[in-house]
Amino acid sequence: MTLLESLSARALAAPQSGIVELVNYARGRQGLIPLWAGEGDLPSPAFINQATKDSLDAGETFYTWQRGLPELRQALSRYYERHFSVSLPMEHFFATSSGMHAINLCVQALTAPGDEIIYLTPSWPNIVAAIGIAGAGAVPVAVDFVDGGWSLDVGKIAAAITPRTRALFINTPSNPTGWTATREDLEAILALARQHGLWIIADEIYALYYYKGDRAASFLDISTPDDRILYANSFSKNWSMTGWRVGWIVAPPSIGQVLENLIQYSSSGLTPFMQRGAIAALDQGDDFLRSNIERARISRDLLCDALIATNRVQTRKPDGAIYAFLKVDGIDDPRAGAFDIVDKTLVGLAPGTAFGPGGGAFLRACFLRDPKQIEEAAGRLADYIAKL
Repeated sequence: MTLLESLSARALAAPQSGIVELVNYARGRQGLIPLWAGEGDLPSPAFINQATKDSLDAGETFYTWQRGLPELRQALSRYYERHFSVSLPMEHFFATSSGMHAINLCVQALTAPGDEIIYLTPSWPNIVAAIGIAGAGAVPVAVDFVDGGWSLDVGKIAAAITPRTRALFINTPSNPTGWTATREDLEAILALARQHGLWIIADEIYALYYYKGDRAASFLDISTPDDRILYANSFSKNWSMTGWRVGWIVAPPSIGQVLENLIQYSSSGLTPFMQRGAIAALDQGDDFLRSNIERARISRDLLCDALIATNRVQTRKPDGAIYAFLKVDGIDDPRAGAFDIVDKTLVGLAPGTAFGPGGGAFLRACFLRDPKQIEEAAGRLADYIAKL
């Protein structure tokens, strides 16, 4: 038996990221416009960095609260009061070492090997991998692609529920499709969860990246304190903090000790100086966040208008999130197409094959970048498409 063969079946089953595969292939090329990953091009703002530097200089480099600094959890409470009009005391909040860590903790808290979590697809691939590594089964329910847009038939979720189902993973606004649940969609999903005694893991990372109002509908708008909902979130997109790896969970206080234990045995807590930066983001970062969202709106329009005008791309301007999910006439293999596009245009797109069932015919472009860069990328892509 080789060293590789001696590893656990769960570890061996973890798939290689189809996004990272392309990033590793083309990273660092001169003139590259990288639209493959879910991040913008702005560095973290100075006021966030300064709060972190001040904390380091003050010597905040020791072990800290497993659930997060009380000041951070209070700042999260204020953030939700401002943006979601809900009053959630600090006992509802738990600091995590990234949004991905938050998702992993939610999955671990809810499942045992053999349990199932239903998720909507096409989906961010890390969700499925996290469920599989935990020993649970990931059950896909397709969001339908019709006339360039996406819609959910909640009846498909109902049909997928079995005695082994423990939770529904709902990402809205969606990565990668931009599908955004209506309040009625969320009410129907929550009714199913209540009927069957299921948990909901709500990934609402892009809730404020919504282009038809102040924010997207949230389960917070319709839930009660007795509902079984965990919210996984991240600082990455709102405040240009992707490299920081800082996130949070919103959860019923009654399960707080369990979440604290899981944090203890996975990361032993988020570094205090990074939490100081996160507090600054929450309390001082609304203007930066609004400018990021407006930047995304402008770039979304530039990219989608240019590609739709080719008459070779099936898509619509997404209602939410920061991605255009593109079906290009003449590209039958999006994985091969993504490699060819980056070679010939120096525009990096993520292949739809990375996003599971229903995604294989598409390419994903992140438009949270300088509109001038997006305009240049759109021109290169339009020229490429015209030659197919």
